[in-house]
Amino acid sequence: MLHAVIMAGGSGTRFWPESRDLRPKQLLKLVGERSMIQATTDRLEGLVPRDRVLIATNARQAAGIAEQLPELPATALLLEPCKRDTAPCIALAAAHLAKRDPDAIMAVIPSDHVIRPTEKFQQAIQLSADLVAESPNRIVTLGIRPTYPAESFGYIERGEPLANTAKAQVAPVYRVVRFREKPKAAAAAEFLAAGNCFWNAGIFVWRATTILDYLQRLQPELYAHINAIASAIGTSEYPAILEREFAAIKGISIDYAVMEHASDVVVIEAPFDWDDVGSWQSLARLVGTDADGNTVSGRHLGINTKGTIVRTNGEHLVVTIGLEDCIVVHTPDATLVARKQDEEAVREVAQQLPERGWRELL
Repeated sequence: MLHAVIMAGGSGTRFWPESRDLRPKQLLKLVGERSMIQATTDRLEGLVPRDRVLIATNARQAAGIAEQLPELPATALLLEPCKRDTAPCIALAAAHLAKRDPDAIMAVIPSDHVIRPTEKFQQAIQLSADLVAESPNRIVTLGIRPTYPAESFGYIERGEPLANTAKAQVAPVYRVVRFREKPKAAAAAEFLAAGNCFWNAGIFVWRATTILDYLQRLQPELYAHINAIASAIGTSEYPAILEREFAAIKGISIDYAVMEHASDVVVIEAPFDWDDVGSWQSLARLVGTDADGNTVSGRHLGINTKGTIVRTNGEHLVVTIGLEDCIVVHTPDATLVARKQDEEAVREVAQQLPERGWRELL
């Protein structure tokens, strides 16, 4: 059966001051009236039953996620005692699913992407599941056709179309030649010009037992800790063993741990529109702009203001005069004002706040 694992443990520091430790990016309403994680679970409606959805997150964020997703059973929350990157997260989820359903096919989906339309997304995931059912050791990933030479995404180099599959009418399916790490500008431009590379969307479909087998072979130390945890699932010792064994794992991404070394990997060219909503500037693409190129959410009075993103809440009015290509985000206890070109420095806020004794603003 098809199960969904939604990875929701990120902090989204680029979205400070709205994003905080207990209210990270995936819990924010950045696009539309639903939060990112609510929109992600909505996208699964009719494809994966609620009792086959797992939300992989950390213990600190559990209460906020449960509050936003009351329709999911308590067992849907899979809590990691500490952050250890995507491979340990996926391994833990796979171990739980394999216990519940030895034939489980798991779709791994980030919680903080914008994907439209839902129908095309569901068709792509169902096609992925069919391809895995057809060849149980197969790994399926989804690739996004690049529109510019992005340096912030990994790339997937595609090979020949997958032969003998009538299912490709949903979307093209190719064999994967190799995964490429986030490139420098020149390499990204080459990938774009070559026309045979996709952005890596971080969406994967495979059998739970298949990914565990890969980890056992390629990452034996990581697997040993996960296997110890798996042996304790359903017992009173599980919480203590989970905390001890998971903390002992060295963090590593699933791309480094498995994808760069796996065989029989295919990529589906995503038939849907996709955005990873990586920074405040993403909102201009997703929400749109006014006649002056401004993207505004909340009460704003702009005088000689152009190309600026403004967010505020409640009745608080933000007035901008003479701003161009800036970001202004107001929250009750903190306000961000930055030039768009300096947006990457927002990440430094999370490093400097504790140093100044302002940890409560994280």
